[in-house]
Amino acid sequence: MPFTGSHRSRRGFVGAAVAVFAAVAVVPAYLYFAQDHLIFLPQPLAPDRVPRRAGVEEVEVRSPDGTRLRGWLVPAADPGTRAPLLIYFGGNAEEVSWLLDAAPRFARWSLLLVNYRGYGRSEGQPGERELFADALALFDYATARPDVDANAVVAMGRSLGSGVAVHLAAERPLAGVVLVTPFDSVTAVAQSLYPFVPVGLLLRHPFDSLARAGAVRAPLLTIAAGRDGVIPPQRAARLHEAWAGPKRWREFPDADHNGAVAHPAFWPEIEAFLAARVVP
Repeated sequence: MPFTGSHRSRRGFVGAAVAVFAAVAVVPAYLYFAQDHLIFLPQPLAPDRVPRRAGVEEVEVRSPDGTRLRGWLVPAADPGTRAPLLIYFGGNAEEVSWLLDAAPRFARWSLLLVNYRGYGRSEGQPGERELFADALALFDYATARPDVDANAVVAMGRSLGSGVAVHLAAERPLAGVVLVTPFDSVTAVAQSLYPFVPVGLLLRHPFDSLARAGAVRAPLLTIAAGRDGVIPPQRAARLHEAWAGPKRWREFPDADHNGAVAHPAFWPEIEAFLAARVVP
């Protein structure tokens, strides 16, 4: 049936159609070109975060392409032993030196904290491929050290860092993996936010942890936040269910995305998980 409305109605209809077309065309273009700035939010190292604790070693690791990654290694309390090691991968807006204050919780463990490219004092620009390659370089550097037990390395990833930790677990032998507010994939998270956009065709950094989980048999601890408005706990649950190795699920019902680390049970859960990874 032909359109028979008034000229004003026709103009309104055409205007609305143009607006919809513009939105459909502009939003995908914006997401494609702005995705690096939406996914990665590099943070500088604040002057008051420079560690002054005795025994903390500043480290510099060269990535395969020559980029210099900088951070710290906090050795285990018992010097002269090959200690188990926890490698931490932070969120997309996280400079990792804050975790130096938590190092005393892991007296038997050494702690490796190295900032992503462009974060802290690390060089370069972040990207999925780059962060994945850097994680392998960090593992290889750490396990070649005489003070690290190469058979007792655990990766801990928070938010974006969960994708990096899962990739490392799929490529290197780990004694365990701790994932805090993780996702199944960045693609799935973005698709839920923009259901009308073909995210899968646009995203250059999919961080598809779900595709890797079924092949990883390292023990897993998943910590989810029940009121997470950034990564809904359903996304974490989907990854957790696909994990091939032994696993423990811990959800804090009243915590949001950034509040999980402040929950009273957060550190005790991690401490118990690490204690079970090392045989005296």
